[in-house]
Amino acid sequence: MLEIETVKNVRYIRMNRPELHNAFNEELIQKITESFADIHNYPEIRAVVLSASGKSFSAGADLLWMQKMIHYTQAENQKDALCLSDMFESILLCPVPVIGRIQGAALGGGAGLVAACDFALAVGSANFGFTEVKLGLIPAVIAPFVVRKIGISAATRYFLSGERFDASEALRLGLIHECFGCVEQLDERMDKLLKDLSKNSPQALKSVKSMLYQLDDLSWKEKRQKTTELIAALRVSVEGQEGLTAFLEKRPPSWQTIS
Repeated sequence: MLEIETVKNVRYIRMNRPELHNAFNEELIQKITESFADIHNYPEIRAVVLSASGKSFSAGADLLWMQKMIHYTQAENQKDALCLSDMFESILLCPVPVIGRIQGAALGGGAGLVAACDFALAVGSANFGFTEVKLGLIPAVIAPFVVRKIGISAATRYFLSGERFDASEALRLGLIHECFGCVEQLDERMDKLLKDLSKNSPQALKSVKSMLYQLDDLSWKEKRQKTTELIAALRVSVEGQEGLTAFLEKRPPSWQTIS
């Protein structure tokens, strides 16, 4: 139900339950979480692509999984929800850039996966929605990830209405970053993005992700201290020195020779 492949220094992770619209259950949740946590063990990996087979990106929760929830106690449900949160967090905290390739519907938790990605590229026919209220539930676990991406105003509207919206609206909200007429155009753009990322300092990319996550809960004074400390450390680091020297010498930095 999850296919993993590494090509050169890109890790491709693909959900493979097309007959169930790539809805996730306990097993898929665990596999996705483990696959993203595993990236920490491979410093040569420069980016991750999260995609899905079939017509849908992800319809959210698997119906059979939801049936089990009916018989869970509140404590069991919270434990289950924590595992789901771990999955989204493993994507957000992945040390390298994560590109979401969205070729179809992304609903509920599926839209949460999109929100957790650093880059979200979608075809124009993709559609999105936070439909939990129609089931007497709310998009609680994904809320921190979605609000972080689209803001409280848009989240309020779509969390309350449960309505679906198209790719152009998702683009306007900032849930996705680019929209394409067909999958071929999306993949062409994704290949270009991967090439662009390969030109950037691996250390700098990891530092950007770490910095942005840490800044969420800091005061202005703490942000000032954290960011000045970070840039000072990077300026004297091996890659920082190499990048500055290469720029002054008008040559490519050493990491660009890595395929």
